[in-house]
Amino acid sequence: MSDINAQIQAQFSRVAANYSASTVHAQGLELDRMLALAQLQGGETVLDAGTGAGHTALHFAPHVAQVIALDMTAAMLAQTEKLANARSIQNVRLMLGDVANIQLESASVDCVTSRYSAHHWANPEQAIREIRRVLKPNGRFLLFDVVALTDPTCDTFLQAIELMRDPSHVRDHTIQQWLELLTVGGFSAHLAGEYPLFLEFSAWVKRIATPPDNVALIRTLLEGAPAHVQQHFQLQTDLSFTLSTALISAKRNE
Repeated sequence: MSDINAQIQAQFSRVAANYSASTVHAQGLELDRMLALAQLQGGETVLDAGTGAGHTALHFAPHVAQVIALDMTAAMLAQTEKLANARSIQNVRLMLGDVANIQLESASVDCVTSRYSAHHWANPEQAIREIRRVLKPNGRFLLFDVVALTDPTCDTFLQAIELMRDPSHVRDHTIQQWLELLTVGGFSAHLAGEYPLFLEFSAWVKRIATPPDNVALIRTLLEGAPAHVQQHFQLQTDLSFTLSTALISAKRNE
């Protein structure tokens, strides 16, 4: 197991319940947009890669034959199962594993979704290869995540606070970087939507159980950030701020 994967398991095993209750993860305009882009007929198998507490998997489940909820953290899958049972959803299959080594047959799923997960991928190129492998020809991959910024100063602050908050964070990529990675990986990809994400500071650090010393460092960074950085993130007096997210729709080339 890679060091990053070990960090992910350690980090999220102890806060899984927080993500089950997170409105940031349970809600979002992008969820219905993803459903629309998937063009579902009802008989599909969908793979939700990096499902976390299962919010995206459960959003898709009523519209398809089966959703495979893949995550490398057993505690997160337990939250997915708990939420599915509470909603009487019975077509979600739990799978413990890594998106870089998906234990499914080639060309076995109709659609792959990934939401608030890809910034943890230690090797996005390999993950994309695996997603393409398990997709049927012309299958669709819907990727949603926080995206990096083209302004170098803003991007430095973003990556710094993300890593201080969560040591299992790898990197937020720009929209252009994702489009290029997907093109090289055998997809035809396009930007399908951009959405501002407001994050209340205290809830943001509490959700992942950021250590107090790191919270203090993040506060210092944000309070001392250049004016144009604070303006870009719409920094509030309580240090709440807004990030950029993007939805990318990619079709597997034959």
